[in-house]
Amino acid sequence: MWYHNGEGDQMTDKHLKYISKKMSYALRHNPGKYGIQLDEYGYTDLAHFIAALNRVHHLALTRGDIAAVIAHSDKQRFEIKGDRICALYGHSIPGIIHHQVATPPAILYHGTARRFLPSIRKLGLLPMQRQFVHLSTDIQTAHQVGSRHDSHPIILTIDTRAAQTAGIQFYVGNDQIWLADEIPAQFLHGWPKKSENS
Repeated sequence: MWYHNGEGDQMTDKHLKYISKKMSYALRHNPGKYGIQLDEYGYTDLAHFIAALNRVHHLALTRGDIAAVIAHSDKQRFEIKGDRICALYGHSIPGIIHHQVATPPAILYHGTARRFLPSIRKLGLLPMQRQFVHLSTDIQTAHQVGSRHDSHPIILTIDTRAAQTAGIQFYVGNDQIWLADEIPAQFLHGWPKKSENS
């Protein structure tokens, strides 16, 4: 068994492919063997994942090594988002949700509570406890979502064309919902007047 020194830039192609195969097996097919849990989108905690790979395969991998594997891959097989990692496709585990990058309608909607507006003005829309920001194709759906947190929610509109031009990706959720990693505030419109934001 190969014992690695933790420096991603010193790994050979053989080592990179070996680790990639083990990563794929753990994230796509048998997370239970490694003692890791995947959420509904296939993500798991990156630190726990690295520790599991090291434990099961007697390695000494670091986050830099995992990044090196991803960077040297001929296909985009994995994604790191914050402190979490997932395999992008190929799961044999039931229940993993995959989302396709696509072009959304020119305008999408997001319903939110009035008390969240100061934070949204400053930081934009963030996924918070979810993996993605959820956006609606119609005002009614956005209102229903926003009503979970506020009896009189604010409906913001998203300029998706401008957002896409700036590099924001959108994913198909279902017929009524689109997803995004985040939406910066400059692409949001429909802010209430000061008197309404209370």
